[in-house]
Amino acid sequence: MSVQTMSTRPLLVELQTEELPPKALEKMGLAFAEGITKVLRDRHLITDAAVITEYATPRRLAVHINQVLAQAADQAFSEKLMPAKVGVDADGNMAAPLKKRLEGKGLGHLTLADLETKSDGKQDYLYANGMATGAKLTEVINEAIEYAVTHLPIPKVMRYQLNDGVTSVRFVRPAHGLIVLWGDEVLAAQTLGLQSGRTTLGHRFMCDDPITIDSANSYVEQLEQSGWVVPSYNKRREAIRQQLDAACERLNASLGSDPEVPALLDEVTALVEHPTVYMGEFDPVFLEVPSECLILTMRLNQRYFPLFDPKTNALTHQFLIVSNMHVSDPSHIIEGNQRVILPRLADARFFFETDRKQSLADRVDSLENSVYHNKLGSQRVRVERLRRLAVYIAEQLGAEASLADRAALLAKADLNTLMVGEFPELQGVMGAYYAQADGENPQVVNALHHQYEHRINTPVQAENLIATILFLAERAETLVGIWGIGLAPTGERDPYALRRAALGLISAFEQLNKGGYLSEHPLDLRNLLVFSAAGFEQGVLAENVIDEVMSFIYERYRNQLVQSYDRKVVEAVLSLQPPLQQVSARIAACVDFAQRPEAESLAAANKRISNLLQRNTDAIAALNPSLFIEPAEKELASTIDTLAPVAQQQFDQGDFSGSLATLAAAKEPVDHFFNDVMVMADDLAVRNNRLALLQQLHQSMNQVADLSLLA
Repeated sequence: MSVQTMSTRPLLVELQTEELPPKALEKMGLAFAEGITKVLRDRHLITDAAVITEYATPRRLAVHINQVLAQAADQAFSEKLMPAKVGVDADGNMAAPLKKRLEGKGLGHLTLADLETKSDGKQDYLYANGMATGAKLTEVINEAIEYAVTHLPIPKVMRYQLNDGVTSVRFVRPAHGLIVLWGDEVLAAQTLGLQSGRTTLGHRFMCDDPITIDSANSYVEQLEQSGWVVPSYNKRREAIRQQLDAACERLNASLGSDPEVPALLDEVTALVEHPTVYMGEFDPVFLEVPSECLILTMRLNQRYFPLFDPKTNALTHQFLIVSNMHVSDPSHIIEGNQRVILPRLADARFFFETDRKQSLADRVDSLENSVYHNKLGSQRVRVERLRRLAVYIAEQLGAEASLADRAALLAKADLNTLMVGEFPELQGVMGAYYAQADGENPQVVNALHHQYEHRINTPVQAENLIATILFLAERAETLVGIWGIGLAPTGERDPYALRRAALGLISAFEQLNKGGYLSEHPLDLRNLLVFSAAGFEQGVLAENVIDEVMSFIYERYRNQLVQSYDRKVVEAVLSLQPPLQQVSARIAACVDFAQRPEAESLAAANKRISNLLQRNTDAIAALNPSLFIEPAEKELASTIDTLAPVAQQQFDQGDFSGSLATLAAAKEPVDHFFNDVMVMADDLAVRNNRLALLQQLHQSMNQVADLSLLA
């Protein structure tokens, strides 16, 4: 019977648990549905047109599949058994190993005549072909549930004891119920010590009695109407979003545009089963505290949505609460939440006012008591390294060294403040507030505020030059120091965020260049890293740290660039490790060059030249024109004499496209040379002279990129 003619019913599987981790809930809901679907689909129990719907609430994971077969259609199979020479004896009869293999697979009834012999190109193999009885849902469902349960992306597993007082199981949270319904029929299944049924629990506070689910298709309606539970994660999220938007419109307020807003929306969606949004407020006097402190405590500690003035983006004294309760009079919910937030706001104000009693500069010496790393000294020692680096970078860029030095001196001074001790996420931000209150230079304040950002996204201007210098110094010191003591990233582990530091450093070079600072004041990456390494005590860092960090930075740049450009072009440019600020322009030049009709021939010739030069291990003598014999080598030498100075001048001016275009005119002389000239001549002097000529060509053609890699 074909799948199309076999009857189907909807399938529902629900696992009821204690409160699941909110930040993992959405992924767990998807994984639970995918796990069950995978097993059933592998067994051909789901039709091609089936619709799979996942559900996830704080206390349940579920999946609904609208077309599931009771039994799959019979499936043709072909199973490779063993080499024919092993399965068939010298008399042409079935050998013992083959009999044993067939019996083990439940195919003992087959004879040698039933088997097929096929070659895999090396030897003949025996195959068993036939039709396997289609899988039955009742026999597969338990396997599907077990697979889903064991393949959830669980952040941390816990062990708990079952009701028998003896058996222990491991799962993300204790499980309390299991529903398996095929249409209106309960299918026998078990997992985590639970037997399947049709009973579930509604809302923890608004539904007192268990709910008996009539059928797979009535699940959502019964939970929503009788249980006060919205089982769909996406539906709850959309309901919350709409209520938040409506409240903002009513209050003429905004939720803000920073990325924490959608992240918080995801989290509160995973905390409630029946969301309702209410508005709370606090005493406006707390707005004297830096807004970042208030925003952080509301979002991080209470999962509230702070409200902002839509015109000025200033924080207001109102906030929105996503409650798990829907009541006619929410006053007690609102008042309770306002009471909860009050002491946290009071703490923030106390921390801020207390911290301001001591200037930021006076806190620097206390960093001696804060360990940066046991091999790299205290934060106070680190500050001195940052000061040294910042002054060096400022001198290279023509900036005011005293301001760079001051920014580096104060950069870590807020680490021992009460506010940063309570909210580590605010380091740098609080330092900027305290520096401003102390009357520090605005450029120093700006540098402190932006030192922990991931990257620089806009061209550097005079007002943020000191900030960029501190940004660069911090990342260069981190990369050299942490890498140098053997803590390079491994696999997915990067506890010191060196990958992010490398990308941030790259962005600083890019934006300094866009701001025009590197055209007159070239800043060299290797020199920067070498200067940074010299600031550490002798013997602390590995000897090869500079080369390794350089390679690491360019590797991060490579991974970033190949998302937008052809890998060959990226490799051709980065293989030379050019100045970071030139990479984009060189890539653009190579992209243009690759479109030229001469490109393929010149790239191939360049590769050939590279191979010839690599094979010659002896030192190549200076070029001697008197040793030219063939017209083609004289033509090539003349072409190089004409084109190389022009290409060099264009290269020095940063006109990389023009430099490559000039050298493209060498195509015909290069072709003539390789067609008419035997490079590896028997006469050693002639051979070395031709290699010297090719070396000159190679040096001229490979200043922008290694063109051989474009071949």
